[in-house]
Amino acid sequence: MRNGDNTFTLDDIHEAFKKVRSGADFPQLVQDLKKIGVTYYDNFVEDGRTTYFGTNGFAVNGEHKYASLAVDNNGSPDKLKHAIQIHQQGQTDYPTFCNQAASAGVERWTTHMLEMTVTYIDTHGNKLAVEPIPHV
Repeated sequence: MRNGDNTFTLDDIHEAFKKVRSGADFPQLVQDLKKIGVTYYDNFVEDGRTTYFGTNGFAVNGEHKYASLAVDNNGSPDKLKHAIQIHQQGQTDYPTFCNQAASAGVERWTTHMLEMTVTYIDTHGNKLAVEPIPHV
């Protein structure tokens, strides 16, 4: 956070992500992002880019993280539920999860720091799943 003005930078965000080793670290990551002023973020499955939002309309855009994935135009809550379940159990890595999310029709997911939820949204704007974030 810069000068107490409730803004953050990509460097601040990258510092928080450096502590993540597995999905088990996700709840602590959410707390660390909250501390720097992130209120929610949108992660776009197609290329891994993320937009982080703070208060008063503040936003920071992240870079593309990987080559484009084809997102299925038909959302499948069942496929997504399975992908989430095995990812949370540590059976898949992040790139595999992103591929499975694309196959399930996930356009983006929104991680809400205040609501403590992750909402998965298809290409038509429909919610495929809403997952609670465990508290640390």
